[in-house]
Amino acid sequence: MSRLLSTVLVIGLLGGTAAAFAVTEGLKLQHSPITSTQVRLKVFSPICRCSRRAAPIAFRLRRADRVTVKIENDQGTIVRTLVAGKAAARGRFSVRWDGRDDAGNLLPQGSYKPRVHLARAHRTIVLPNPIRIDTTPPTIRVVRPLVPVISPDGDHRRDQVRVRYRVSEPAHAILYVNGIRQYHGRTQQLTGEARWTGRTGGHGVPAGRYRISIAARDIAGNLSKPVPIGTVRVRYVTLAERVLRVRGGTRFRVRVLTDAPNVRWRLGKRSGVGKRNLFLRAPLQSGRYHLLVQVNQHAARALVVVERRP
Repeated sequence: MSRLLSTVLVIGLLGGTAAAFAVTEGLKLQHSPITSTQVRLKVFSPICRCSRRAAPIAFRLRRADRVTVKIENDQGTIVRTLVAGKAAARGRFSVRWDGRDDAGNLLPQGSYKPRVHLARAHRTIVLPNPIRIDTTPPTIRVVRPLVPVISPDGDHRRDQVRVRYRVSEPAHAILYVNGIRQYHGRTQQLTGEARWTGRTGGHGVPAGRYRISIAARDIAGNLSKPVPIGTVRVRYVTLAERVLRVRGGTRFRVRVLTDAPNVRWRLGKRSGVGKRNLFLRAPLQSGRYHLLVQVNQHAARALVVVERRP
């Protein structure tokens, strides 16, 4: 009798195992009720003032259903319910997560996953697309001193501010001039060179002094505080002296401050081309004359006072 009971028990276990195997294999053959899952941001910062402060989550439903979307942390604990039992038609379904819990509190840095429950399909699916919250801004430092003077006059001599930098993680470099952004790096990298051509709005800036600072924005969107670098002077052409007193008919020197090798000049009715150290002859007749020195489209002026020869 005991042998018969043992045989019946074994047959029952085998039958149960076979049935469970059949169900499991059948589920494997079934198509997932959702397709085309997409989490556009793998890492984001809920506190950044940028387009990356919320993570879009999207997928397609094979059939209409009632959808619940939740967020779970890396321990599998639910930390946020984004949608609860929402009726959704077949096709695309999307929702956004701002990195906060149901009470509106910012969640800690870490990895999270969307969990989708379909009431009619009786399925709960954890999307295989982790989302990471990162709220720590990068650090950036300058590795090359700032050139104190530039001359953006188009002669390819000291035409740009060039700032060599290094960041703590891949990030876009941002260069500010007098607090206004003038350069944004196209790629996220650990080292690079930020540049400013001395132009704003497509036009060259006036000669003068400009404060330069640099910052970095990481992949998540976190922006570091601008790091002051120093002051750069924009100079096109300047004369060392604004007023020159000379004797009539004598030769005198004019020191021209520019990086251009040649300059054009005009004094009274005479004109010509010279070097940065101009040697000119004063008019014979005493009086007040205007000296004009030009480099490309930029000019500097000085007053030449010609006194009578003794």
